[in-house]
Amino acid sequence: MSLRAWATPLVIGAFAIMALTGVLMFFHLDTATMKTVHEWAGLVMVAGALAHLLLNWRAFTTYFRRPLANAIMAAGVIVAGLTFVPNLIPGVVEGAGLGPEVVIRSLGNARIDVLADLAGKAPEALQAELKAAGYGDLALDQTVKSAAQGDGGVLRGILATALVPKAE
Repeated sequence: MSLRAWATPLVIGAFAIMALTGVLMFFHLDTATMKTVHEWAGLVMVAGALAHLLLNWRAFTTYFRRPLANAIMAAGVIVAGLTFVPNLIPGVVEGAGLGPEVVIRSLGNARIDVLADLAGKAPEALQAELKAAGYGDLALDQTVKSAAQGDGGVLRGILATALVPKAE
């Protein structure tokens, strides 16, 4: 099988996977396997892009004669390089700050009875509400994270059921 037969379709397929999973992860709508699939699709896309580049080397080099193309490529290289600079954006520090992911991770470590207290509900009432929402018989001493069994969507669903007021 020739390089030309698979290089571009591989890039297109990997891009489709990365675009979908990347957008969903950006909005924190990911599942337990999405990050892994996204990372592997990224590696597959790199392999396909290198093959595509090899096939189209002559056409690729013409971009270096175009000022706009050079500016776009230089911006990409600069942004990629800046990702290695720690604490570049004030308030955005790996593992620190009070972004949504930190709050969700902390609430995920809470037990169901503690989550009930945070929601201003009786523990048994929250337990019944979660069961009615389809999350099964959860023990009051069980953590939200263990109840979600590694599924980020389920974890956020449990938190939303507990914490978001019902429209009346």
